[in-house]
Amino acid sequence: MKKLFFVLSVLLISMSSFTVVHKFYVSVTQIEYNEQQKSLQIISRIFIDDIEKVLRSRYDETIELVSQKHEAKVDKYLGAYLNQKLIITVNGQEVVFNFIGKEYDNDLVLCYLEVENVPELKTISVSNKALMDFFEEQQNIIHVKKGENRKSLILQKEKDKGMLKFSK
Repeated sequence: MKKLFFVLSVLLISMSSFTVVHKFYVSVTQIEYNEQQKSLQIISRIFIDDIEKVLRSRYDETIELVSQKHEAKVDKYLGAYLNQKLIITVNGQEVVFNFIGKEYDNDLVLCYLEVENVPELKTISVSNKALMDFFEEQQNIIHVKKGENRKSLILQKEKDKGMLKFSK
C-alpha cells in the first residue's frame, strides 16, 4: 500500500510539473472622439496587480491601489506614469491628455483621460508602452471610435506604436 501511494505521489508530482501557469499581460485602452465636445475621451483598463507592481517599483514601495489612504498619491502616480508611457498624436501633432480620475472594477483599474481642443480627427497615432518594461509578454490593445467607425491596434514590445486613419 505504501508503495502504491509512493508511485501515485511521484506520478502526480511529475505530471503537475508539466503544467505551466500562464498569466495574460494585457491592457485595453478605448479612445472615442466626441465631435460635439471636440475631445478625445479615453478609458484605459489595466490589471490592478500589474500596475501596482510598477507604481511600487517606480514611485513608492508602500502604495496600495485600492486603499483609501493612498488615493491622492495613486492618482498622482497613475497620471505621471500614463503621461510617460501613453503618447497620442492627432493629425500629426502630439497632444496632451488630462488625468480625470480612476475607479476599480473587480481586478481592473479604469483610468479616465481626456484630450481637449481636437477640432477634427483624420489620423491618430498611439504609442502605449505601459507595463512593457516590466512584462515581456505585455500587449496593449487600443480601440479608437469616431462616429460609427471603430478601428483597433494591438501593441507589443517590438511594435509599441500604430497609426489609424479616418475619412471624413
